[in-house]
Amino acid sequence: MGIDPGLRRLALGTLLAAYPGPVPPDWAVELVAEGLAGHTLFGTNIHRPEQVAAATAALRAGRSDVLIAVDEEGGDVTRLAHATGSPYPGNAALGAIGDVALTRRVYHAIGAELAALGITVDLAPTVDVNSADDNPVIGTRSFGADPVRVAAHSAAATTGLQAAGVAACAKHFPGHGATIADSHHELPTVDASPDLLRQRDLPPFAAVIAAGAKAVMTAHIRVPALTGDGPATFSRAVLTDLLRDRYGFDGVVVTDALEMRGATLAAGGVAPGAVRALAAGADLLCIGAKVDADLVEAVAAEIVAALGDGRLDRVRVEQAADRVAALAAWTRTARSEVTVPADLGYAAARRAVRVEGVLAGLDQPLVVQVHARSTVAEGRVPWGLGPHLDGTEEIRVVATEADPEALRRRAGTRPIVLVGRHLHRLPGGPELAAALAATHPVAVVEMGWPAAWRPAGVQAFVTTFGASHANGRAAAEALGLTGHAETTR
Repeated sequence: MGIDPGLRRLALGTLLAAYPGPVPPDWAVELVAEGLAGHTLFGTNIHRPEQVAAATAALRAGRSDVLIAVDEEGGDVTRLAHATGSPYPGNAALGAIGDVALTRRVYHAIGAELAALGITVDLAPTVDVNSADDNPVIGTRSFGADPVRVAAHSAAATTGLQAAGVAACAKHFPGHGATIADSHHELPTVDASPDLLRQRDLPPFAAVIAAGAKAVMTAHIRVPALTGDGPATFSRAVLTDLLRDRYGFDGVVVTDALEMRGATLAAGGVAPGAVRALAAGADLLCIGAKVDADLVEAVAAEIVAALGDGRLDRVRVEQAADRVAALAAWTRTARSEVTVPADLGYAAARRAVRVEGVLAGLDQPLVVQVHARSTVAEGRVPWGLGPHLDGTEEIRVVATEADPEALRRRAGTRPIVLVGRHLHRLPGGPELAAALAATHPVAVVEMGWPAAWRPAGVQAFVTTFGASHANGRAAAEALGLTGHAETTR
């Protein structure tokens, strides 16, 4: 006996799928026509603007109000500019500048780019308060470590995006900033009391709710005082009692990707995770990046089965689908024409650069970029000073394999600019900086989250608060290595 078509359509109305490649396959469009809420675009779906616009038009042919989402945070997490790096600084840089009007303009510009391509939901901003310096997954995606500052910039970002006609999805509730593990790979634990969460992690969510955020994304984190042994994504205490009842959020609750280990470890798979998330109070279930038609059908079938065996109440699923439909209706009518200054992001990145020490005497250096792995959220996006150097020699090394003596010989009488991301926690990173500074004038350019660590003996320490294309250019300009101040991609 086949699945009930009405219940299948209801289940599909809660699902945010994805597809491979630059052209939506037939099944992706057909599922939209059959009720699928929408698709998320990832870097593999994005080659050039006209191709993205054609892809979103193809999806919209399936249904005019299909949700088309993307993780476009600016800074280190970009999908539109994954091949080059974002032309906007990320949240840490904007938070360091401290100009909420600028944050609103930057996010308005990002929203305008998305809207022009037919993208209707931005899975941004990240509003987590990064209270753990060695947080492996948030870091520069956060506006900072101060809840008041993060709240103000989070509200501004939300307002900017939605003024451009793109729904904002603030993430990751109830706060991923205190973790020292990555929920893409495991289930992190935040051992915080409800009082600490209210003081430290929740103010930015209250701010975006007050600003009218259309969506909030859940976190695959365990907060024992609230969630017990499971993640917040599956916790009614978090999604319903806290987010809905205490904070009054009436928009769409979106799950982080259910394919992530932080969810699958607790649920035993994507499909059972979808059921648990719906039961807890989620509305729109982000399946993940590796999705095909069979997986979508399996998840929908599991939801329908749960409706039959009592794991899910039909009223709860109808409520979720209705909220998603209301969001879709909003995206269909929310449009605005926005003129974006060509140099907005680059000008902002320049304002974020901080220099400790003296840059004089660092002319014509050898630039040494230290390899750093990217997170799943960031993807393999180019970073560093390389694209902005005007004839300056650059080499790239792995810290544990680098030979300081060979680098000294390569530099000769030239100073050295050592470029890294989270250099202090890279194996061999601090030792490499100290070894080079022992014999040469050295400037360290830190493009990750700014930690308290400063290598002894260096002449200058430059902090960019991010590794976007704009951040890299700003650092190169500060060091006098560009020859001229370019302002376009």
